[in-house]
Amino acid sequence: MAGQSKKSTKKFEKNHLKDALGKRKDIAKIKQRHQVKAKKKARNAKDNAPEIDANSSAVEKPSRSDEVTKLKGMSDDQFFEEGFQLPELKKAKQAAKGKAPPPTTGKRKRSSYASSGTSGSSSGAEDQDFTDQDSNPVEDGVETHQEDLDALASKDPEFYKFLQENDAELLDFGGGDLAEVDQLSRDEKPKKKQKKSRKPEAEDPEKGVLEEIVEDESGQIEVTLAMVSQWETAMAEQHSLRAMRRVVLAFRTAAYVNADDDKELRYSISSPDVYHHLLVSALEHVPSVLNHHVPVKESTTGKVRVATDSKKYRTLTPLLRSHSTAIIHLLENLSDAPTLKKTLNALIPLLPYLLPHKKILKSLVTSVINIWSDSSAVDTTRITAFLVIRRLAVVSDASIRTALLKTTYQGLVKGSRVTNAHTLPAINLMKNSAAELWGIDPEVGYTTGFVYIRQLAVHLRSSITQPTKESYKQIYNWQYVHSLDFWSRVISTHCSPASTPSLKAASDSPLHPLLYPLVQITLGALRLIPTPTYYPLRFQLARSLLRISRATTTYIPLAPSLLEVLQSTEMTKPRKPSTLKSLDFMIALRVPKPYLGTRIYQDGLGEQLVELMAEFFGIWAKHIAFPELVLPPVVQLKRWMKMVSSSPKTKMPEGVRGSSDKARGNKNSRLTSSVSLLVQKLESNARWVEGKRRHVDFGPSDRKGVEGFLRDIAVEDTPLGAFVEGLRRKSEEREQTLERARQAEKNDRVKDRAEEDEMEVDGVEADELDDGLDES
Repeated sequence: MAGQSKKSTKKFEKNHLKDALGKRKDIAKIKQRHQVKAKKKARNAKDNAPEIDANSSAVEKPSRSDEVTKLKGMSDDQFFEEGFQLPELKKAKQAAKGKAPPPTTGKRKRSSYASSGTSGSSSGAEDQDFTDQDSNPVEDGVETHQEDLDALASKDPEFYKFLQENDAELLDFGGGDLAEVDQLSRDEKPKKKQKKSRKPEAEDPEKGVLEEIVEDESGQIEVTLAMVSQWETAMAEQHSLRAMRRVVLAFRTAAYVNADDDKELRYSISSPDVYHHLLVSALEHVPSVLNHHVPVKESTTGKVRVATDSKKYRTLTPLLRSHSTAIIHLLENLSDAPTLKKTLNALIPLLPYLLPHKKILKSLVTSVINIWSDSSAVDTTRITAFLVIRRLAVVSDASIRTALLKTTYQGLVKGSRVTNAHTLPAINLMKNSAAELWGIDPEVGYTTGFVYIRQLAVHLRSSITQPTKESYKQIYNWQYVHSLDFWSRVISTHCSPASTPSLKAASDSPLHPLLYPLVQITLGALRLIPTPTYYPLRFQLARSLLRISRATTTYIPLAPSLLEVLQSTEMTKPRKPSTLKSLDFMIALRVPKPYLGTRIYQDGLGEQLVELMAEFFGIWAKHIAFPELVLPPVVQLKRWMKMVSSSPKTKMPEGVRGSSDKARGNKNSRLTSSVSLLVQKLESNARWVEGKRRHVDFGPSDRKGVEGFLRDIAVEDTPLGAFVEGLRRKSEEREQTLERARQAEKNDRVKDRAEEDEMEVDGVEADELDDGLDES
């Protein structure tokens, strides 16, 4: 029939039409991409094409053989009367020998040698492709230009020597591209008429002020305060590109002032005042000049856009790359905290311009992460480095964010290798700040988090399947513990409706699927070696799980792992007295052997257990099922108290570990009283919840009613919540006391060291005095 389709047509539409349309769209996209690339290539070729004289543009260029034949048949007079150009090879050789090339039609140039050398290098530099290894569309001018110059030095040393004598600036730094910077400066402002001077002075075109050039023995220009002030004024008032170019070259000299490699630098710096003034000027004014000529447009969502296809940006690219490389080198060699902070702050406005330069960006991220994760860095420097990292994560794309998050995590793991009372605050600051980065792009954060959490799971599985001493060391170390704690901070920060108002529930976060595997890994590592030696590690991981449970309102069964410690022999048997100082559980993973079996260790375990169990049950103090939740632990705690306080003739209940006629208890009334107080608070809170739920009019199946039970009451207003708050204040006071003691000990060590140095100086002076008396 005419109105119906064929069977083959229907079959094609059902099975192959969608794929065919998709292939056509893909082919169309590829064609469009090639067209855009061709247009961009043509535009770049047009922008970089050498200027052609109007009189000679219409003349057809003769072939090389015709030129040679014509030259052979000419006399000297005919040769000088002709107005055509010589072949490039002849021209280069004549320039190398010092002979003047034949004049072309038009006006005579002032310096034919210098202009021919500079223009040739300029055209060669403009034709180079400044592309990074990561498909970078920006031209890499400095490196390619340097390679061409090196090749020229080996092939034609005479011509290279001629350039060194007549145009050393070209060999020092991509003169072709920097000549374009001068051209941009001349385009912005009419060129002033220069006056000849017999003195070795150079006239600044922006200010009209003469600056004296002082060259040292190596031919470098000595930077003075007057020069730096002049450049700074030109950049601040007129946004001069020429002044910025000179500041960038001088800043490069300042950055490599103590470098061992033999770099050919145009300037030299010998005064500390000049060095400081130049550093401040470059760090403050170079970003503002760049932003004036190539402005950065930022949207409300944080997206930035820079006109990387513009001719101005391509011209300024070598300066930008040189300046950024010098800053990176300076960061790697600075140790002064204020200077380091100022240098890091100067990087923030440069980040949008560096996004196309993946190679420089990689070096920059590595240097900043090293500063951020350095244990010797002060907090202000670490925070400033983190601001640079965060700004880059905001303005970059997904690929750069992925590399940035990976480098940040690796720096965190590397910086947490050594953990003690002095480095722990810095490590906590690193974990809290790094956790914020994973919320900038949750999709990228989930991908990177999944990879590293899976890596932790692989290490744990190998330790369980192959229980060796080396495999246990992969789990029971500070780096593994800090990694689990860091991921608990990431999930508790970005999966909590309290800290993220845009989330209605914790499950709405893209990072929420990481919660279950992380909890399973932490519980597995927590009970990998169930011996009293590693109880401090168990407490460290228990705090990480409590953080997740509190932020996401997810129930994690921690009570069995804590009650297992209570049933160990360290808590049920009497311990020997000791004069050791109290063990700091916050900076310990394993217990030193002298502490095992001592009363001081037993007291510390009791304090940690009561605090952690109170924190665990305090999370659910308002839950409608709290009485049923605490019933089994309360029964077990009462049995333990009866066992440790029994006399030798008391018969222990069946099923209790350590029940025998020889049981004597632990003889630790302080520990028993703290556990008894915990049981009283648990029972009191259970009775309070039972009294509140007697008046509800919904059943257990009403999920909304169950979740809204006692929502308007603060946790601190519950009997258990007030007890937990008191324990927290007590723990904070104990930490402050320990911190004051550590600070006093540190001050004493510094004082003793100063006294020893003073005594050594006095001894040296006394010896010198004795020697002088002997000589007299």
